[in-house]
Amino acid sequence: MTNIAPVPIRKRGVVAVVVRDQRLLVIRRSVHVRAPGMHCFPGGGIEPGEDEATAIVREMREELNVVITPQRRLWQAVTSWGVDLAWWQVQLPDERAIKNNPAEVEAFCWLTAAEIRQLPTVLESNLQFLDAIDRGEVRLD
Repeated sequence: MTNIAPVPIRKRGVVAVVVRDQRLLVIRRSVHVRAPGMHCFPGGGIEPGEDEATAIVREMREELNVVITPQRRLWQAVTSWGVDLAWWQVQLPDERAIKNNPAEVEAFCWLTAAEIRQLPTVLESNLQFLDAIDRGEVRLD
């Protein structure tokens, strides 16, 4: 009898990409979550039974108290810590409605790609996403 180790199930997550006047919505993570104080695009884990679109709607509601409309999947990548991320462009009907949940998000801001690259606390996967845009692999509407 051969001993075959089970294949570990990779964690899955979603990332929301919101564009306004050539700026992107970026959050600073709360001290209460993984990677505290880091800057990144909003998003989080996909719960059992959820599809990506449902997860991104839930995550935006939980983190920023907004209702968004998923538009399209932009990109996919696996982070250095083994999370399979799906990047989604989403529509935010009214940015004035954003109210960060301090349990998850310390603050939010609108930054250009160049400004994001200058942040000393930006998550690596976000820089990889910006690189994919620069290479023409991702097109933002």
